[in-house]
Amino acid sequence: MTDYNQPLGGNEMPRFGGPATMMRLPAADTAAGLDAAFVGIPMDIGTSNRPGTRLGPRQIRDESRMLRPYNMATGAAPFERMQVADLGDVPINTFDLKKSVKIIASHYADILSHGCTPLTLGGDHTLTWPILRATRDRHGPVALIHVDAHADINDEMFGEKVAHGCPFRRAWEEGCLQDDKVFQIGLRGTGYAPEDFNWGRDRGWRVVQAEACWWKSLTPLMAEVREVIGDTPCYLSFDIDSLDPAFAPGTGTVEPGGLTTWQALEIVRGCAGLTLVGADLVEVSPPYDPSGNTALIGANLLYEMLCVLPDKA
Repeated sequence: MTDYNQPLGGNEMPRFGGPATMMRLPAADTAAGLDAAFVGIPMDIGTSNRPGTRLGPRQIRDESRMLRPYNMATGAAPFERMQVADLGDVPINTFDLKKSVKIIASHYADILSHGCTPLTLGGDHTLTWPILRATRDRHGPVALIHVDAHADINDEMFGEKVAHGCPFRRAWEEGCLQDDKVFQIGLRGTGYAPEDFNWGRDRGWRVVQAEACWWKSLTPLMAEVREVIGDTPCYLSFDIDSLDPAFAPGTGTVEPGGLTTWQALEIVRGCAGLTLVGADLVEVSPPYDPSGNTALIGANLLYEMLCVLPDKA
């Protein structure tokens, strides 16, 4: 019988004590022997407005200390079927974004080589591009569920091709995505032209703007997503600014009229049954999150992502 790692319980150590890891899990130096792992990327050098996401992984880990191993809503018990640990943070180059992209891609190539599914604590959204590059090299082009206020398909920002507004344009250019299996959910706000959202539509992506989600359960939408994606390897990228700032103000580019926390849970729980090969939760900026609630929501969504990961063959 496998001896699976367990989060440190609140009756063994007060919640404000113990290791500063995700869910107070054991730390690991390598992904060898792990089914899934939490990984931090403390980066904000790709941001275009408010900084601070370099502090996101640490704050998410801190706010994860109240999480317990059993999911009362779904019945999921991930620590009874998977070996999970916290792999710490990627050692990015905080002075060079382009070098950091290469560092991230190499780091994730190693994680994936062990058959481990990475769940990433961000960090600004630039990081998803190199993760998708490593994921493509392991699994081929993937389906994508991208939850965000912004499409992040800019060709460039300030003349640069690498920024948090460009990751899915770069990933598409590198053949990381299956166009007929890409979903963008929660897009909203102002733009420069219709192409800001239509660029993806022109490539066959399904773009669900936030207004189409108001006052609705997203459970039916996720049923459609599962039907389209089927058993294709799938990546989930969740930008916390997809949520309305009433729920998640601690981020760099807030937009009103966003998703609710219960819709966020419906999206992630609706990924159950998909072949998820990786996921991330990005753009938590603690300096704008004095209550800690944005990081707390992020921690809970990461736990929900762990709960919907498929069993290893």
